[in-house]
Amino acid sequence: MAQIIDGRLVSQAKREELKNRVKALNDKGVQAGLAVIIVGNNSASRVYVNNKKKGCDEIGVKSFEYALPEETTQEELLSLIENLNKDSAVDGILCQLPLPAHIDEQAVINAINPYKDVDAFHPFNVGHIMIGDYTFLPCTPAGIMEMLDFYDISVSGKKCVVIGRSNIVGKPMAMLLLKENGTVEICHSRTENLKEECLTADILVAAVGKAYFVTADMVKDGAVVIDVGMNRNEEGKLCGDVCFDEVEKKASFITPVPGGVGPMTITMLLENTVRAAENYKR
Repeated sequence: MAQIIDGRLVSQAKREELKNRVKALNDKGVQAGLAVIIVGNNSASRVYVNNKKKGCDEIGVKSFEYALPEETTQEELLSLIENLNKDSAVDGILCQLPLPAHIDEQAVINAINPYKDVDAFHPFNVGHIMIGDYTFLPCTPAGIMEMLDFYDISVSGKKCVVIGRSNIVGKPMAMLLLKENGTVEICHSRTENLKEECLTADILVAAVGKAYFVTADMVKDGAVVIDVGMNRNEEGKLCGDVCFDEVEKKASFITPVPGGVGPMTITMLLENTVRAAENYKR
């Protein structure tokens, strides 16, 4: 039976550390600030934005929210970002995705000052992640690495299989595992013999976005299984990409959904914001 990797526990420990770092900044007369932009009325986005505000309040970071109507033009959004880039009170800028269809998401990402890009989506930061010389990391992969470290799970020399090749999770996850000397394979919808590839993994990261995609017959005995999925099953219950009940019996460590990777994502956004203030306001 696997040991549960408790994301809530790791997140709380990290936030205590961040509180101390924010206090150290405050003692120098520095206030860290995060600006969050939300466009339209996406209910899931609203939940995420509210949780980010709560996180800021918890550790002492000042939050600025810009809630824009659905019909906001791309030009208006880019103008707001330009102003926030110049605002010395703002250390981090986050534009909540997805954006309305008439707005070019990549153009918006590109407009954010890379030194305030706390999502680490700007090509400047993506390039630094590729060469292993970075300031900011995408929040979900960074949170996963934090959890592995907390539970003393070594990556070095391990075969790591990442299912999913998104720019937000799959690709940067592979780079972070590689930096820690893992032997990394990225699998995706076109991968042949996916089950056989997954069975080679000492560390298996599921970031597919399909409920219960990873079954026990895809998991090697004793593997570490990280479930990034946030799905709804037929009953509307939150679930992951992994069949938790059956995989738990084979894995050595496993993240649950909810309570695994999820709590770490916002915490690592806060980490990036505090780091920005430390780097550029000290």
